[in-house]
Amino acid sequence: MAGFFKRIFTWWNGHTFGTSWQIGRKGEKVGTDAYGNEYYQERGSDGYDGRQRRWVKYNGYADASRVPPEWHGWLHHMYDSIPDEAELVDHDWIKEHHPNLTGTVYAYKPQGSLDRGGARAKVSGDYEAWSPEG
Repeated sequence: MAGFFKRIFTWWNGHTFGTSWQIGRKGEKVGTDAYGNEYYQERGSDGYDGRQRRWVKYNGYADASRVPPEWHGWLHHMYDSIPDEAELVDHDWIKEHHPNLTGTVYAYKPQGSLDRGGARAKVSGDYEAWSPEG
């Protein structure tokens, strides 16, 4: 029962019932990426700005950083070819995806951050606050 309510009311747990209904009514599936995300585009029309609308249905938690670059480009109309059909260059500098850890216990916390005590070591050119007496 809890899964049903998550589906209806929370967008971050994948796609909502409303999104599924909208895509089912107006969209057609065009592909799936390596993470299991599904991609759709509007059926038969040119959309409100002359372009077909495009959607992603996340596999699990909705994290935009899990959309691969080739699908991101397709979603944002950078090119019209579906990534599975396009001849995309695979550069050697492209790295494997790592999830966005912001807001989790695994997030990066530099020295001086409030989560690490809020104190940092002084450095030679440290800032000195203005005071009206001095």
